[in-house]
Amino acid sequence: MNTKNSEKLYKKGCVHLVGAVNSPVRAFASVGGNPLFIDKAKGAYIKDVDGNKYIDLVLSYGPMILGHRNNKVEKSVSQALKKGTSFGASTNAEIKLAKIVCDAFPGMDKVRFVNSGTEAVLSAIRLARAHTGKDKIIKFSGCYHGHMDAMLVAAGSGLATLSLPGSKGVPSQAVENTLISEYNNLESVKAHFEKHDDIAAVILEPVTGNMGVVQPSDAFIKGLRALTKEKNALLICDEVMTGFRSQFGGAQELIGIEADITCLGKVIGGGFPVGAYGASDEIMNNVAPLGGMYQAGTLSGNPIAMAAGISTLTALKNKNPYKQFEKVAEQIEEMLLSSAKKHGVALKVNRFGSMINPFFTNKEVTNFADAQTSDTEKFAQFFWAMIKNGVFLPPSQFEAWFLSTEIKERELEKLAVAIEKSMEMVSSI
Repeated sequence: MNTKNSEKLYKKGCVHLVGAVNSPVRAFASVGGNPLFIDKAKGAYIKDVDGNKYIDLVLSYGPMILGHRNNKVEKSVSQALKKGTSFGASTNAEIKLAKIVCDAFPGMDKVRFVNSGTEAVLSAIRLARAHTGKDKIIKFSGCYHGHMDAMLVAAGSGLATLSLPGSKGVPSQAVENTLISEYNNLESVKAHFEKHDDIAAVILEPVTGNMGVVQPSDAFIKGLRALTKEKNALLICDEVMTGFRSQFGGAQELIGIEADITCLGKVIGGGFPVGAYGASDEIMNNVAPLGGMYQAGTLSGNPIAMAAGISTLTALKNKNPYKQFEKVAEQIEEMLLSSAKKHGVALKVNRFGSMINPFFTNKEVTNFADAQTSDTEKFAQFFWAMIKNGVFLPPSQFEAWFLSTEIKERELEKLAVAIEKSMEMVSSI
């Protein structure tokens, strides 16, 4: 496999870019080797600068749910570009996308568009504090909520430990109001509420994507919703990844809860930088200019991003691809499990809607500690074998794979061959 041009660009990129990348996961640090540089994409496929073509299961970490360069999305973006790229003023497109989003989430009356998932989360946390008058936030180990200081915390070995900064440059004061619990362990949440009376909110990915795909147990998620109501704390669901990927709307409805504040991103931008947070009128009316919680962004509601989002969500509503996603994910799961069994490789597969994740472990994965039992060396071997066999995967054991509507029978046949060859290679090392 020729990666000569990618290697050249990597060396060139190291001069003026940090590690030749603009986001750490692109650096391939957890799988070894240097990053591939992408030239273009169309439909289910992505092509690197050396001309290698791959079935894309990264999909820009989720937003390209209709595949790359969808005709309807491209047309809407082209039409919007003819009117201008940014105004720093209100547009009708913002109102249209806001209605589509709010209609898809029961209990969401208003939404505020921002520019990233991180921005959505930091705004939602500020809003929860403003609404409740409390300071502390509970998060779960293994759930990623962007790179804001208060969320970059690492859990200790205990289930209800004090948080420690998870990144250099984050002062201890920035995380002193962040408490860590274990996903799928309600007792670890109760322990914090017993100790603290100033908890503003609990934030979680309702179905995780950054420790791999992990679903909540029914008892955990419904117990969490009941507990937050009992303690007058808000429940924030970070659906930046899961929003519009399991159904038209969020994962909350499928798992049987309704959050107080929902964070969105990825799909609602159709490939452009967009984030959002939304809630009931009672909560959202705290946000300026209606209330005293200040949050602003010059490029928020960018007309190009709004056009892409409207087109993407309209297409999803019309297509209703969610049963097909479930079918395709089930087929890929069977490919992975049957091949792993054939070659004696320990493997568990978790999936939810159009998100799927193989873990190289023989342990059921229900939280971050379980996920960390995975053999990351085997995943790295599998990753490079899949690359060589024409499948582009997230370069981390703990990142979800994403499906697009462009994965058809032809792509499934290619995936079956690639998985079989890759699993065979892993078993031989």
